[in-house]
Amino acid sequence: MPLTTDEKTVIIKDNAVIEGDTGSPEVQIALLTHKIQKLTDHLKIHQKDFHSRRGLLNMLSKRRRLFNFLIKVDKTRAEGIGQKVGLAK
Repeated sequence: MPLTTDEKTVIIKDNAVIEGDTGSPEVQIALLTHKIQKLTDHLKIHQKDFHSRRGLLNMLSKRRRLFNFLIKVDKTRAEGIGQKVGLAK
């Protein structure tokens, strides 16, 4: 279930603000979105996996906090990453 290094590098390159950027909110939101999608697929098969469901809820709340922070800092960057990963607001 964890991201492979190839997947991670592709996501980081696609969403990096500058070269070598791994900590910007855009990259973190994109990585969390990919993890959330993989975990959602897992939970469709294993409905009673409540421990993974709790982790999913934690990831969702972290992504929401990062997105709200990005809206406060720079609304155009937030709209860009929102469209790229499929978030609304």
